[in-house]
Amino acid sequence: MRLVETELPGVLVVEPKVWKDERGFFLEVWNAGTFAARGLDLDFVQDNHSLSQHRTLRGLHVQLPNSQGKLVRCTEGTIFDVAVDIRRGSPTFAHWFGVELSAENFRQLWVPPDFAHGFCVVSPRAQVEYKCTELYDPAGDLSIAWNDPAIGIAWPLDAPLLSAKDQSARRLDELTDRLPRFAA
Repeated sequence: MRLVETELPGVLVVEPKVWKDERGFFLEVWNAGTFAARGLDLDFVQDNHSLSQHRTLRGLHVQLPNSQGKLVRCTEGTIFDVAVDIRRGSPTFAHWFGVELSAENFRQLWVPPDFAHGFCVVSPRAQVEYKCTELYDPAGDLSIAWNDPAIGIAWPLDAPLLSAKDQSARRLDELTDRLPRFAA
């Protein structure tokens, strides 16, 4: 398993070693020791699984104050997965990183706590699974507009399918008082 740094400090692309033969494939999707060796001693407490159709966009979501770190993977189809730094005072505030995750490339994305997360489906359908470091807390749920111009994500689709929650999401500049502070 290889952990690849991105331009957003703390956000990692995980590239597992995949063994393939005539029977299929095998891979290790999580290894506590590999992450601990990089200074990430993670305790996952919840696993989530979604099925979405083409053009679905879920996000940008974060939970505050009990922010969830998320290890995201796509087990069917292809998604464009995004992490956004929303920590006030961070040198990379409002910067985003996106990567294609698919059932074929086996990549995963580590989204640290205090980063917003979202993805869109670019295949006919996609199943996404992710591990979380905190339990879901509906009182802390926060949605940031997927098309916030201050962030400027280059989503690979137009006119996405959005939930009611994501349709009414607010821009970062409307949420300043709720955003976490950067701790250097």
